[in-house]
Amino acid sequence: MASSSYVIGIDLGGTNMQAGVVDQAWKVVGDCKRKTKAEVGLDGVVDRLDEAVRRACEEAKVNLADVDAVGIGVPGAIDIPRGVVIDAPNLRWFDVPIREILTKRFGRPVVVDNDVNVAVWGEVRHGAAKGRSNCLGVWAGTGVGGGLVLDGKLWRGPSFTAGEIGQTIIFPDGGPAKTTLEQHASRTGMVHNIELLLRKYPKSRLIELREENNGRIGSKEIAQAYELGDPAATIVVEHAARFIGIAAANVVTLLSIDTVVVGGGATEAIGEPFIALIRRAFDEVVFPQRLRSCEILLTALEDHAGVIGAAALARDEAAGGGRR
Repeated sequence: MASSSYVIGIDLGGTNMQAGVVDQAWKVVGDCKRKTKAEVGLDGVVDRLDEAVRRACEEAKVNLADVDAVGIGVPGAIDIPRGVVIDAPNLRWFDVPIREILTKRFGRPVVVDNDVNVAVWGEVRHGAAKGRSNCLGVWAGTGVGGGLVLDGKLWRGPSFTAGEIGQTIIFPDGGPAKTTLEQHASRTGMVHNIELLLRKYPKSRLIELREENNGRIGSKEIAQAYELGDPAATIVVEHAARFIGIAAANVVTLLSIDTVVVGGGATEAIGEPFIALIRRAFDEVVFPQRLRSCEILLTALEDHAGVIGAAALARDEAAGGGRR
């Protein structure tokens, strides 16, 4: 089959999904964002993915039948050879043969991987860590996910679940639902902590921002309040950043790698100040001290990291395996 030069990347998150058509120059020439709405179930989410892909193709003026391949990142543990989602708690998917489902739906070859794996792969191939052979990615959004690139290749491990830094135990005795990095440093965890703190800070700017956002606190509201110096937001953001920094330092101490890229909705909303807080905590504990030379970088591709990374895997798949 002759190459069309177009591939599709899909970033499927617990809250949002995005599909993008990517050309030979790695430019997203058509994209579509939708809410995931996991509550509609597997069939409903697949229908929404289908709609997003076809809208992205329309914007790019590309026929889906002419696309070389489709890549998708899913937030959970993936059996890579079988293309099966083993466990995606935020979607409530367990043992879902998503590659088979999407191949039938789109009529194109499909490659499936973890959502943060594909985001980190995008950053290594075409983003903040371009040209780096070794990289840890930490993505703080609905949850906290991670990905590893070692010696220029995605490292998934024999069970294909490597990189799950969000499940790192930070507080072994923190209670049934406050032990992991994800429970403290995800947007979900930060919002939970904010809601508890607002009882102590009844004049917090977050109360007004929550009302302006239909009773909801999201990454944007946290970032706005933090920038204003709001005490509740400051406590929670510094708490989250500290534990991301410590968790990243543990991985860098273990593997002696030279690059960490941090992304995700909460990270991108707060920006470089969040990276500076992570850096401070990282430098306090990484061993040996010479590993303070490890760069900690903010995502360059931002919300396109997953799309471009998934598209890169799709292009590798269409080319017969490539360098993934």
